[in-house]
Amino acid sequence: MNDAGMMIQKWYEEVSHKFANVTCDEMVVMPNHFHCIWQITTQEEGVNIPAVVQWFKTMTTNEYIRGVKGQGWQPFDKRLWQRDYYEHIIRNQQAYEHIRNYIRTNPERWESDQLRGTESHLVGADLRVCPSKDGPACLPHDR
Repeated sequence: MNDAGMMIQKWYEEVSHKFANVTCDEMVVMPNHFHCIWQITTQEEGVNIPAVVQWFKTMTTNEYIRGVKGQGWQPFDKRLWQRDYYEHIIRNQQAYEHIRNYIRTNPERWESDQLRGTESHLVGADLRVCPSKDGPACLPHDR
């Protein structure tokens, strides 16, 4: 993984420190996108997936800009991240296991990825969300 990928991973892990009610689960950084699972453990005022995504995109964009200026990272035009992201609520353990496996094995499918050769500097995000503990449980209890 390159420095930019490690930076994405670092800020992903910081999400649970910034938002105490968000648990970070499976995640993979790919060359032009990343996949992750976040669990909202309790409902708190102002803390929802759009707020978490906005904070994450802001932190990573700011650090990427510092990397461009100070470390020679590849510049981007206007936006680092795509405007939207894919969000999916995981409703049960079976879906959780399927999505978790998809994320873990995503690097193995990189060679056949349709967007692999694109020259876009925009990063895409695929967020999978487990409902609060009051809803259907999807994360193992040992997490």
